[in-house]
Parts: sequence; structure tokens; C-alpha cells
Amino acid sequence: MIISIANPIYDSVFKFLMEDERVAKTILSALLKKEVVEVDVRKHEYTNGIKDKVSMFRIDFGAKVKQDDGSLKLVLIELQKTWLETETLRFRQYLGTQYANPDNILKDDNPCGYGIPMITVYLLGHRVGDIEEPVLYVRHKSYDYDGNEVTKGIPDPFVESLVHDSIIVQIPLLHGHVNNRLMEVLSVFDQSNKDKNNRQVLKIDENSYANDTEMKHILHRLLAAASDSKLRQDMNVEDEYFSAIENRDTAIMMRDKKIAQQKEHIAQQKEHIAQQIEQIAQQEKALLATAKALKDTGMPIDQIADMTNLPLDKIQIL
Repeated sequence: MIISIANPIYDSVFKFLMEDERVAKTILSALLKKEVVEVDVRKHEYTNGIKDKVSMFRIDFGAKVKQDDGSLKLVLIELQKTWLETETLRFRQYLGTQYANPDNILKDDNPCGYGIPMITVYLLGHRVGDIEEPVLYVRHKSYDYDGNEVTKGIPDPFVESLVHDSIIVQIPLLHGHVNNRLMEVLSVFDQSNKDKNNRQVLKIDENSYANDTEMKHILHRLLAAASDSKLRQDMNVEDEYFSAIENRDTAIMMRDKKIAQQKEHIAQQKEHIAQQIEQIAQQEKALLATAKALKDTGMPIDQIADMTNLPLDKIQIL
């Protein structure tokens, strides 16, 4: 059966979705490809920076992740979501504050003051260059001088305090491809399922998740969001904001196009004028050659001037 759920690309809906610990664990586990056993939202959560050019939504999670040997590892997950393209400086500035935050230092058995390992997750409402993969895993490795990978002693808490892995999700490239657990979880973000008349709503076939209790829970959460009047109003506000941004960007694009056309026209005019000047110079050179030849025959200067329309002083110095 096709159901209508709230579109989680909206900051307000995404916040509502991730407030549910069970949902957060499901989504983060799929992204990390490891079981997230425990998750808590850290302070300064739900920061929504609406600037002149971008809306950027951020949540900080502290997560205990089960390792291959069964042990639990505490990691800091910085999740950032944006609708619009933005310069990477905004992401870097936020990461800088997290690296400098003393709350992100391990508290127990940590005499060296190592930081909590960090993983950054970017949910992007736009494409990144020519990268065609919907989800990109960027992982750091260690090498010696000769380029050989160093594995002994790795991972090391000192190294993990200074570098981090990243996961980049290009939402426009999801395109309904569900071929693994992550794609199944991210399918609720697939914008190709938008209602034709209302982009705040996604049309989802709930039968696709009939045997998946965690996905059914996510759908239930988004169904609840769709019927929440406060969330619908928040989505309307976001639509108004982004509509204004789109109108502004369209106006800027049209202005830039007009300026580019004017510059091209001016450049063409300059080229045309330069060609005319060159033609005039060539014509004058030819006339001067003719005048000199006539002068050499003994023809009077005034008669040569009448024939060539050259000034007398130019003819005299030939």
C-alpha cells in the first residue's frame, strides 16, 4: 500500500526523526556498517544555521559501536545536513570547534588526553562534482616514507585524535536503488518519491518493508510527522525561506547572464573597432605609398593631396 510520509529532507522533520533513539541507531548503524548499541545526542545538538546562502542542520552524537571482536568503542558522530550547495569552509569551521571542544576528550583512563575518535556524516541535498556514487566512504590510512601502509599499532588513539573518517551521502543520486541495507534505510530520503503536488510529502510503498521492523518504525515516525500540524507549519516556513533563496539565486543568475552577454557584446565591439583601426592603418599605408610614388614622378603636392585625401604635411615628409 502506498502511504504518504513527511519528507525528511526538511530540517524540522529530520530533527523529529532523529530524536527517536531507535531510529537514530538504525540510521547510524546502516551508515557505519556496524551495530550502534547505544547513542545519545550531545549538547549543542540541533543547531540550525540559516545564513544568507545556506541552511545547515547539525546533530552531534556520542555512539557506542560494536567492533568485530565484540568490544564497544565510543565514537563521536558529527552529522551535518544541508539542502543547498555550500563552501567547505562552513563544514571545516564547525569541525574545528569540535576538535577544540574539551567535552570531546575521553574521560576514563586517558592520562594523555586523547580525543574521542570522530566520524563526520554529510547528508547533501546536492551533488558533489562528478562523483556518481550515492554514498562515499572517505577513510584515512597510515603510510611509511616509501608509501607502504602501516598496520602495526594502528588504530592508535593519538592518530585517531587528529584525523577522522567521513561518509558523504548525495541524496539526489539515491534514485530508488535499494541493493543493500544502507540504501534501504536511505530510501526514505529518496526525493524521486516526492508527491507531484506537494514536495513536503514522499509516496512510499510500505509493502517494501513488510518484514523489516526497524524500517516500519521509521515509516511510523515519518507518518506521525506528516500529521503533526506544528511540523507542517515548520516545513512551510522552510519552503518560504528556500523559495526566497531560489528566487534570489534566479535573479542573480539572470543578472550574471545579462552581464556576461554585455561583456561579450563589448568584447565583440572592441574586436570590431580594432579590426577597423587596422584596416584604416593599412589603407593609410597604401595611400602613403601611392603618394610617395606620385611625388617621385614630380607631381605637385597639392594635386597629390586632392587625389589621396592625405594631409599636406604627411605628403611633404615623404
